[in-house]
Amino acid sequence: MIYVWICNEYYIDRCGGRGYVLDMSAAKHIATISVEDYLAGEEVARHKHEYAAGRIYMMAGARNAHNVLASAVLGSFHVQLRGRKCQPFNSDTKVRIVLASGTRFYYPDVMVVCSPNPPGDVYQDRPVVIVEVLSPATKRVDEGEKREAYMSIPTLTHYLMVDTHRPRVVVSSRTPTGAFADHVYDGMDAVIPLESIGATLALAEVYERAEFRDDSTEEEDQ
Repeated sequence: MIYVWICNEYYIDRCGGRGYVLDMSAAKHIATISVEDYLAGEEVARHKHEYAAGRIYMMAGARNAHNVLASAVLGSFHVQLRGRKCQPFNSDTKVRIVLASGTRFYYPDVMVVCSPNPPGDVYQDRPVVIVEVLSPATKRVDEGEKREAYMSIPTLTHYLMVDTHRPRVVVSSRTPTGAFADHVYDGMDAVIPLESIGATLALAEVYERAEFRDDSTEEEDQ
């Protein structure tokens, strides 16, 4: 996954005008900005950026295959949770994660929140379910760095990683001990139970409009 350290638009005055192209997991010692400057910059930036302990990374646009699956998941949650306490949010809503190593802001593809932040906030702190749609470009970060960060959220009960190349979803679920265990749901007949929000996710519904492609033909999409 390629992220770009952005020093333009709002951010140029915050980092001395320097620009870098970096892998998220291999960032070098470069200028950082504050959480306050990052949030202010996102209000006026033309592209979305994620934030990791002072560094910002531009997100590239996703392919149609990615958006079809994310929209299907969001639509399913919207229908099932209508009129109830828990509500789904799309990829325009950030999640804030406060770690000992520094604060992070990510844009999950879908999340469900049962105790939302005030309406004036631009992020959520207490997601119960988070969904990321994987691709060759995002798979390593979604299954590694983000998975670890998401699991530190006290309210999180399920983290879903949706495959774009076949009907397959890996679900990391919190166990009674507080640890997370993985379960694989494979095939169009599979149905994922999400007891914490009183909903299910049927793979037949998620992949109804999906068109699968071979990995070798797909370029980085995000």
